[in-house]
Amino acid sequence: MKLAKTTLFSSLLFIFSLTTSCNVSNSKENTFEEKTYNQEDYDNVRGAILDYVEALYLVDSTRIIKSVDPKLRKVGYYFNPEKKEYIDNLEMTHQQLVRLAARWNSDFDQADENSPKEIEIFDVNSKTASAKLTAAWGIDLFHLAKVDDTWKIVNVIWQSQPELE
Repeated sequence: MKLAKTTLFSSLLFIFSLTTSCNVSNSKENTFEEKTYNQEDYDNVRGAILDYVEALYLVDSTRIIKSVDPKLRKVGYYFNPEKKEYIDNLEMTHQQLVRLAARWNSDFDQADENSPKEIEIFDVNSKTASAKLTAAWGIDLFHLAKVDDTWKIVNVIWQSQPELE
């Protein structure tokens, strides 16, 4: 009986130590600024996203080639205002994005110097990063990878500006 109580006590103590050592928090205490990160990597992630948005705004497809991995996976959701619904799962390849950047704002009627390009970087690690861009067309969420010592955008999921209901 004494062995059973000792085993039970040890098991409960182990479970208690597990639950108290796994501290999960949804508070603002775990912000990016409090993490230790490499400032150069952070700046280069921001630079890759800036190249992406400015490639489209400034009609400069060379900046897409510089900042986006050729194996890009991009999917999006465009809101059709006439039908008042989203067109889902619009895919785009790297080549299609390069061609789009070469023409999207060629008449400078899609974006100008006042168009938004708000970049939020969520996480930068040694090989991966995640971020968000708010631009004239909507919101892009990014996954980036450090490829041959250069930060490249590898995944993008986007949507038109959210419609207010």
